[in-house]
Amino acid sequence: MTNFLEQLNDRVLLADGAMGTEIYKRGVFINRCYDELNLTAPDIIRGIHEDYVRAGADIIETNTFLANPIHLQSYGLETKTKEIIAAGVKLAREAVGKKDVFVAGAMGPLVRQIEPIGRVTLDEAREAFKIQAGALIDSGVDLIILETFQNLRELKLAYDVIRSLSKLPVIAQFAFVDNSAEKPEDVVKAIESWGVDVAGTNCANGPQMTLSIVERMRSVSRMKLSAMSNAGLPQVVEGRTMYLATPEYMAEYARRMVQKGANIVGGCCGTTPADIAEMRNFLKSIAPTPIVSIKPVDKQAVDIQPVPLAEKSAFGAVLGKKFAVSVELDPPHGLSPGKTIEAAKFLYDNGIDAINIADGPRAIARMSPMALASMIKQQVGIETIVHYCCRDRNLLGMQMDLIGANAMGLNNVLIITGDPPKMGNYPSATAVFDVDAIGLLHFANGLNHGRDLAGKSLGAPTKLVLGCGCNPGAVNLDLEVERYAKKVEAGAEYVFSQPVYDVAILEEFLKRTAHVKPIPFFVGVLPLASLKNAEFFHNEVPGMQIPPAIMKRMAAKESKEAQQSEGLAIAQEALKAASKIDRVQGTYIFPPFGNYRAVMDLLDVL
Repeated sequence: MTNFLEQLNDRVLLADGAMGTEIYKRGVFINRCYDELNLTAPDIIRGIHEDYVRAGADIIETNTFLANPIHLQSYGLETKTKEIIAAGVKLAREAVGKKDVFVAGAMGPLVRQIEPIGRVTLDEAREAFKIQAGALIDSGVDLIILETFQNLRELKLAYDVIRSLSKLPVIAQFAFVDNSAEKPEDVVKAIESWGVDVAGTNCANGPQMTLSIVERMRSVSRMKLSAMSNAGLPQVVEGRTMYLATPEYMAEYARRMVQKGANIVGGCCGTTPADIAEMRNFLKSIAPTPIVSIKPVDKQAVDIQPVPLAEKSAFGAVLGKKFAVSVELDPPHGLSPGKTIEAAKFLYDNGIDAINIADGPRAIARMSPMALASMIKQQVGIETIVHYCCRDRNLLGMQMDLIGANAMGLNNVLIITGDPPKMGNYPSATAVFDVDAIGLLHFANGLNHGRDLAGKSLGAPTKLVLGCGCNPGAVNLDLEVERYAKKVEAGAEYVFSQPVYDVAILEEFLKRTAHVKPIPFFVGVLPLASLKNAEFFHNEVPGMQIPPAIMKRMAAKESKEAQQSEGLAIAQEALKAASKIDRVQGTYIFPPFGNYRAVMDLLDVL
């Protein structure tokens, strides 16, 4: 099995969720010693582990959180400490089987206070941790996770004991309660100074606060971070304590934690295998795992000179030569493309340069964008730009699609990673994500040099005009700038941005990407139809952020008509200002609610 730290350097790892929550759901009341169940109810514990493995966890934790002699003494079980731990590791191993899943030995605090505040002496605490850690190490865990500690002194004591026994990787997690005297910045600095492999936080907080803790830790440290939040805060419903956060909510925040710098995410109290399964699905869209191997041919193809951009398509010919205008049209939900073709004809007759055709936006199933693009090209004649996302196809399917698009003359392709299926109307659909947009751009650029994914010669280069997306208002701008540079390096020849409402944000992004090879930049413009529309975009559409000043302007208008006029004015101001920036060589317009005729009003400012 691959070394844990090596894997952590290569990808984001997903840990499992709550053990206690699942035990309780299976009818075991909290007055029982849950660690003892390793001996008395092994099928329950093994079954929970198996559920998390099936959900997609890369790391499962042994049921040994409080399996130390000081805590077990409360149940008269202190003499069985090593037996309980050995059984816990064995059950986890049985659940994992031959799968590439790490078994982490779970260690929590002693629960009792250590001197000088409490009655447990330092020597007693050290010995208790030594017995627990030693049993985990002897039983063959892959790493040890120290979790839910609320005292740095106790956390360091536990870590020092482990390190005196073994060089196994260690994750050290702190639980920040409301009245905690410790700050995330100070905690991560301390843990880093000890030489711990991974620092992090778990328990005590829901996803929002945990995300904030990750941000604060990452602001002062570059070490590996882990984050495992509770499923929101517990609520009392009809006398029962319940966690009400949905798997979708937990998964979305797990993704945000990764975007903010977490290297390991998972769940704590209240989380379930369903939460972990959703996290796995969401994380594929930002941290794709190389799950497809391609056997190269014996003789690698020699690169063929690519076709010049201006000769690939009519759209390629205008790139950088004029301020081009592209308008997005969504494929229809049903069988008839008539209204979309009618919209394309109207836009073509009014001088629009190209039509963008989205690929399952927000993971909602619609007509194939390639089929619609082909019909528009044949019946209207306007250039089309087909959005192509990595969500729904494996690498073989992608290669066939792109070669087929080239053969049909659908040369303009905007490559995006895509939204996870859970955001759409087919939530049970499987997300593929063999690669992300960067990987697919690199592969498609290879097609433009006459070679396929395995390095075999195609005999001639494709004529794909490759585009990418960017988000100037991204929450994690450092990551967005880094990914944009990689997209251009991979072969992007133009870029379409998410809608821009504040030109200062666009200017900052352009400044931060000034070192990147210049390619035609299309500024995204989407007139807001109402305050409600603005709130929806800001809170529920991935990648969309509406600046507070813009939200305030929309809120200042009382009627829907006034808000619509204000939304148009805001979009016109942004477009007019952006068009004066040298690097901006076009605009990418999203008609509000499909109102394509409103596009012409917007363009009056040019």
